[in-house]
Amino acid sequence: MKKILVTGGAGFIGSNYINYTLTHRDDVEIVNLDKLTYAGNLENLKPVEGKKNYHFVKGDITNKELVDYIFRKFEIKHVINFAAESHVDRSILGSEIFYSTNVIGTNVLLEASRRFEVERFLQISTDEVYGSLGPEGFFTEKTPLDPSSPYSSSKAAADMMVQAFHHTYGMPTLITRCSNNYGQLQFPEKLIPLMIINIMNDKKLPVYGDGLNVRDWIYVYDHNRAVDLVMEKGKPGEVYNIGAEREMKNIEIVKLLLNSLGKTEDLIEYVKDRPGHDRRYAIDASKIKNELGWQPAYEFETAIDETVKWYLDNKPWWENILSGDYKNYYNLQYGN
Repeated sequence: MKKILVTGGAGFIGSNYINYTLTHRDDVEIVNLDKLTYAGNLENLKPVEGKKNYHFVKGDITNKELVDYIFRKFEIKHVINFAAESHVDRSILGSEIFYSTNVIGTNVLLEASRRFEVERFLQISTDEVYGSLGPEGFFTEKTPLDPSSPYSSSKAAADMMVQAFHHTYGMPTLITRCSNNYGQLQFPEKLIPLMIINIMNDKKLPVYGDGLNVRDWIYVYDHNRAVDLVMEKGKPGEVYNIGAEREMKNIEIVKLLLNSLGKTEDLIEYVKDRPGHDRRYAIDASKIKNELGWQPAYEFETAIDETVKWYLDNKPWWENILSGDYKNYYNLQYGN
C-alpha cells in the first residue's frame, strides 16, 4: 500500500485529487493534512469519508512536531504538497501568511521528507512564478522565474528550495506548474465560480481593468491526472508544466458564462485593476506530453458546461460557504 501525505487536501485542487485517487485506486492510503483556513472545506471530501485508506488531520504544515508525528505514525513515503495560500488579491492586502505557509511550510515538509527518506516529494506550483507574457510566446520549464505578486514570489521561493533539496541532498523531488484550474468545488472567490454564483443571484460581475488579461485554462480533473502521472513516472529533479493550451481573455469567460446562464451583459461592471496584474499566461506543456504521455482528456466547451451544471446542482454547497456555515462541518464530523 502506497502511503501518501497530501497537504491542503481540503482545498479545491487537493480535494479533487483525493476524491479522484481514492475512487480510482485501491492501492494507496492517503493522509490529508489541512489547516482548514477559509478556503479549506471538509464538505469537499464527503465521497471518501469513512474509507479505511483515508485519514484527516487538522493542522498546519509549519508545525514541525505535528508533521514529524504524521510521518512516523503513518510511515509516509510519498508527499504531494498542495497546501498554499493562493489568492493573489489577498496576498496584496497582506503577504505575511503567504510566506509563512508557502515558504516556511514547504521547508518543514522538505526537512521531514529528508529525515524520513521519502521516495517522492511533489511540489504543486503555478505558472504565475514565471511572471507575465507579452502577446506572443509560451512558458516553458526553462523560462526564468519572474513573479509579480507576493503570492507568486512565495511560490517561486518554495520552488527554488525544492530544487535546492534535490541538488544538495539528492532528494527525489518533483515540481509541477499548472495553468488556471476550473471545475467543481472551487472556492467562490475565484473568477469562474464567482461569476457563476453572481449571475445566478443577478449580482454585478466585477471585471478588473479592461478585462483583456489572458489566462490558460485547464479542467481540474486533467490537472490531477497529470499530478498522478508525474508522481508515478516523473524524473526526480525535474519540473513539468501542465496546461490544456486554452487561452481566453477574462471578459470572454464572463460573457460565455452569461450566455450559458441566459443573462445579459448588463451585469458586467468594470472595476479598478489590481496592482501588478499580469497581462497574459500561456503554458507550453510539450515536455509532460512527450516524456510522460499525458494529454488533456476534456474539451473546454464540455468541461465548462459540466462546471456550470455542477454549481447549479449544488447550490447548498456554495450557500454554506457564503453564509460561513461550512466552517462548522469539522466540528460536526470530529466533535471538536
